[in-house]
Formats: sequence, structure tokens, C-alpha cells
Amino acid sequence: MTIAKQAAPSGVALSHDEISRYSRHLIMPEVGMDGQRKLKAASVLIIGAGGLGSPLAMYLAAAGVGRIGLVDYDVVDASNLQRQVIHGTKDIGRSKLDSAKDRLLDINPHIEVETYNEPLTSENALDLFAGYDVIVDGTDNFPTRYLVNDACVLLGKPNVYGSIFRFEGQATVFDARIGPCYRCLFPEPPPPGLVPSCAEGGVLGVLPGTIGAIQATETIKVILGIGEPLVGRLMLYDALAMRFDTVKLRKNPDCPVCGENPTVTELIDYEQFCGMPGHDHSEFTSENEALAPAIDVEEVKARLDAGDDFILLDVREPHEWAISDIDRATHHIPKADILEHLGELDTARDIVVYCKTGGRSADVVMQLKEHGYERVVNMVGGINAWAEDIDRALPIY
Repeated sequence: MTIAKQAAPSGVALSHDEISRYSRHLIMPEVGMDGQRKLKAASVLIIGAGGLGSPLAMYLAAAGVGRIGLVDYDVVDASNLQRQVIHGTKDIGRSKLDSAKDRLLDINPHIEVETYNEPLTSENALDLFAGYDVIVDGTDNFPTRYLVNDACVLLGKPNVYGSIFRFEGQATVFDARIGPCYRCLFPEPPPPGLVPSCAEGGVLGVLPGTIGAIQATETIKVILGIGEPLVGRLMLYDALAMRFDTVKLRKNPDCPVCGENPTVTELIDYEQFCGMPGHDHSEFTSENEALAPAIDVEEVKARLDAGDDFILLDVREPHEWAISDIDRATHHIPKADILEHLGELDTARDIVVYCKTGGRSADVVMQLKEHGYERVVNMVGGINAWAEDIDRALPIY
């Protein structure tokens, strides 16, 4: 599906420096002077300055998109640097927006970069989106994806979508004016906890570079009105097999937001709709963390030193045990295998459950309580808190 070309904006000129900078674009007839002036006049809002947002923003800046907006409220963490290439070691602890803005203006001082250091919510999305031509979704959670989609549909904006997990990625362009939207593909969110986050399952460091570059390509095509954007097509990428597949998408006439008789006519509470928090932070969290009985690492250490008889249960994945381990842990059972090993856990003993940061272990605590275990608690902060406060010889990952 092609997007109709629009005339180059009047009153937008390129300086001699810009002509030199963009010369490889200008000699392409599909871009040329008119196309480069369109890019300079265009505005793109990127949701998230992390894995996908990094290559996205850098390539759009280099291409000469005149105004780039960034929405994020996180700070740079060492664990980000494996894939979030817009940030460097010197930026650890800085606002991602400050780091990203410095990098983009270093790439191209001829552009404008606007930053919004706040969570994207139903209260601010429409106002933020209204001033931009294209919205690019670089988020990692379902509430924000549904929010971005619905706001784009209500405002008539194209939504350049991408997602990544482990070795696989997806990309498409949702534009309800001429094709399907995100809700046409995913009418309902998955049950909470069914789909692990990248912080829980990991992600190949170069994967967001591949998907982010595709999102940047689609954004430029939409702005220029050239080629066939991924409207009505979902591109699937498998890095291990090095294979690209494409699935056709159809507009759902019964879609609650873009269908013939929409029932969603304003933004809703998306965390409630999805049953999970909307966040783009590096650590995996669970709503059960607020529900599960808890114990801090200092009290666990005191009980171990006192020789108390209790089960210390590690529910991380086996490959995580090789990264760090509490040597006095009595049981190692991955979260997914808990129900198969209930016979190994004595209901008459206290059980302290831990994982990396406390999210998965909270889920296990609530799961065990449903099966009759009353003396079970969650170790707040997981093994990373143990490494930070109890045993500094252990790494934090």
C-alpha cells in the first residue's frame, strides 16, 4: 500500500552546509531537494529513548528530520549499554533524555530536539501527539502500546510500531486512515505475566538496531510518501535463522477503536485494561510485589546467621545461577517449574523466595499460597539487593 506524495513545503530552505551534509540523499531522485525539504519540515515523536529509540532517533537525526521529540523518564543504567547505543559509559546515572539529546545534536546540529521527561499517560498523550506528524512506538509494555495506538487513531496519526524479545522482532506501520491499527491485530492484551519482559527474558544486543533501523526506514518513507510502507503487513524477524517473514494484516470492521462502530472514543485507563503496570524501566516488576508477604535481605541474612531452619528458594532460570548465587540457598527451582516440584517444598517450614529483583519471586509466593503454603515470603529486591547490601563480592546484573 502506497501513501500519496505531498508537495514539498514552501518556505523551507536548505543551507549550503545542509546540502553538503545530505548530498547522498539529494542525488537520489526518490528524495532530491524536495524530499530533503520534506524531512526538514517534518516532526517525529519517539516514545522511549531505549533499545529501539536509540537507532531510531540517531538515524532520523542523521537523515535530517527537522524536529524530533523524545518521551522518556528513565535514567541510564549500565545494563542498558549492551543495546541502547545512543548512550555511553559516561552517561550512567544521567537522564536518558539529556544523554540522547546531546548525542542527536552532535550527530546533526541542524535539527531541533524536544524532550518530555514524564511518563506517557492518558492525560498527556493527545496533547503530546498533536504537534507531531508521525509517532514512533519504541516501548516495551502493553499498556503504553495500546495507549499509543488509541491516541494515534483518535488523532489520525501514523504509528510506526516495533517490538523485540530475545532473538526476534516485529515491525509494522499502523495507520487507521488507510489500514489496520494495533487493536485490529491484538484486540485484547495477553494475561498478566504470560509474556516476559526483555529484562526477564533478555534481548540480543544488536536486535533493537535491526528493528529500530527498519522503523526509521518506514518513518522516512511515510514522510517522503515513497515506496510501500508496512501498512497492512507485519514484518517478522528471526535473528537466529536470519529470516524475514511478512504476515498480511486486515482492518477489523468490529475494532473497538478504528472499526465501523467504535466504542473507544477517548483514552482509557490502560494499566487497568491490561492488568499490568505501564513502564519502560530495565527491571522486571510484578503487581504481586505489592501483594506478597515480604522480607528484606538484612532479615534473611540475620536468620541465616542465627541458624534458623527455613527454605531459601531461588526461582531464577538455570543460566542465571551461573551469574550469581547465594551459596546458602537450599532449593533452585525455576518459576515455570514450581508446580512440578511442590513435593520438594515442606508446607510446615518457612519458605523465603527470591529471584533477580523480586518480581518473579512475588509471583511464586502468591502461587504457592494458592496451593496451601502459608509460611512463604518474598525477598524484596532479590539477589541484586543481596549483592548490593549483603555480599558485595556478587555481581549485580
